[in-house]
Amino acid sequence: MPIPTLLLNDGTQIPSLSFGTGTTLLHHQDAQIMAILESAISIGFTLFDGAQRYKNEAVLGAAIKASESTVPRSELFISTKYAPMTPGDTSKTALYKSLEKLGLHAPNDHMDGGGGGLKEVWKVMEECKREGLARSIGVSNFGVGHLLEIMEGAQVLPTVNQLEIHPYVWDFVKPLIKVHKEHGIVTSSYGGLSPLFRAPGGPLDPVIEKIKARLKDTWGKPVTSGQVLNKWLLQHDILVVTTSTKVERVREYVDTCDVPELTTEEMGLIESAGAEHHQSFFKHTKYYLEGI
Repeated sequence: MPIPTLLLNDGTQIPSLSFGTGTTLLHHQDAQIMAILESAISIGFTLFDGAQRYKNEAVLGAAIKASESTVPRSELFISTKYAPMTPGDTSKTALYKSLEKLGLHAPNDHMDGGGGGLKEVWKVMEECKREGLARSIGVSNFGVGHLLEIMEGAQVLPTVNQLEIHPYVWDFVKPLIKVHKEHGIVTSSYGGLSPLFRAPGGPLDPVIEKIKARLKDTWGKPVTSGQVLNKWLLQHDILVVTTSTKVERVREYVDTCDVPELTTEEMGLIESAGAEHHQSFFKHTKYYLEGI
């Protein structure tokens, strides 16, 4: 099954599953990153989540170019986020720097982040969209207050807000997701599998095991814990950003789309287990929790 798509509020359709170039990949050499990115493209990922802070945009650009014979650039979606800007920089000049490193005319997903006043930065990002430098623009780690600030008087609404989302923070992010839905903003998640390897032995584990057993009986194939959690996110219409340096794990992520749907009861069991243990794993989470 192809990766399902999500419709952004600007009319753009993007894949609901994205391959991230941060976290795990930050600790590897360029040649290793290049190899895993090429594998991800060949396996079926078409949306790639990058950032200036990751310092590997040039490697992502090289992987895209190396794969053009099998997967045309026109079929790929590239997202970047800019780092804190140096004096004299704007979000537009930051975008140009990313475009040069990526070897692209314009990324065709969203560009996140900013420096200076939020409204001022957002107006420049709107210019980037109008000028065709970015097809869509969005934000990351924004709370309700941040969103309301930039949307007041905005000509273009954010298309995406990327956050740490998993069952152990679900209760806290639901009010923010409600605001997203009111304005047609797609919720994107990073760190979705964190409960499995950053907090093993928690109340979520036995629930996941029970669901895995049911899915195996239904599907006739083994299902991993990661597939269960990613399925939970996807069924909430969340854009899932995930990553790995292992080819078999990358293939597993794409295969999640073929895994049978979780039942309403199973979705609720995951959320109830998450409510028993509140824990975030990324420092940026505090920014969007400020608005809740």
